[in-house]
This record gives sequence, structure tokens and C-alpha cells, in this order.
Amino acid sequence: MKISKGQKAPEFSLFDSGKNKVSLADQKGKNIVLLFFPLAFTSVCTKELCNVRDNIAYYNNTNAQVYGISVDSVYSLAKYKEEQNLNFPLLSDFNKEVSAAYGSLMETFAFEMKGVSKRSAFVIDKEGVIQYAEILDNVGELPDFKAIHQTLDNLN
Repeated sequence: MKISKGQKAPEFSLFDSGKNKVSLADQKGKNIVLLFFPLAFTSVCTKELCNVRDNIAYYNNTNAQVYGISVDSVYSLAKYKEEQNLNFPLLSDFNKEVSAAYGSLMETFAFEMKGVSKRSAFVIDKEGVIQYAEILDNVGELPDFKAIHQTLDNLN
């Protein structure tokens, strides 16, 4: 399914690395940034998520809640979050349903791994509508953080 600006964000409920259930429906009234990433402990994913960690004040100041989402287990994500001192929730899409709903599921990744999240970024406004959508086919590229920030600035 292709996700594009202006459509209602697909609903989801996932467990975070602290084993708490997080639902999009519970986030009404906040801007949401969803960052799908292929795998914890990989170099580009670490660079991406540490960029967010280091700029978390910006997201907080724009009333934006950031979530990192991958197909890793809650246990792997908990260790990764701890090691990288990440200051925002990581959600486990172990069953790959949310990645698929957002058009962000890669058929085949490195080492013939099947069903890994594509590197993708979505900004969802306070009403649950997609205001920014970026799905990268090259996992070595980072999301366009400038465009994400511009979108958040325009929402405030």
C-alpha cells in the first residue's frame, strides 16, 4: 500500500522496548514522527536514530513525539536503546504488519533476510493525517531531516 500526504495514517498498536503497548489512536493532539528503520545495531540506523537523539529538544519544542519502528524484538530494541542512550521510544513491529500497512516492508534485505522495514519517515499531524511521507529504496540513505523539520514547523 502506498502512503501519501493527506491520507489518514494507518492505525497501529505495537509494544515498545519497555513492553508497553503504544497505539496511534492514543497520540491524538500530538504531532507524530514515525521512523521505520531496517535493523537495530547497524551503522546507518544508528546514525539516523542518534541524530534524532541529539536533536530531541527540537522535536519536543514542536509538540512532536518520535517513534523508531523496526522488525526487531522488544528485547533487541531495549538493548539497542540502552546502548545508544536513545531518548524516545522504539517500537517492535516483529509481525511486520505495521511496516506493510505503511508501504515500508522490504521484500529481501542483506543476507537474504526477508521482511525487514524499509528506511521510511512519516509525519502525522494532531488529527492523524499524514503530512510527510518518505520511503527510501536505498537503506544506505538517511531520511530528509530538513524536510521533516520544515513539515513540523509548518504544523505549529
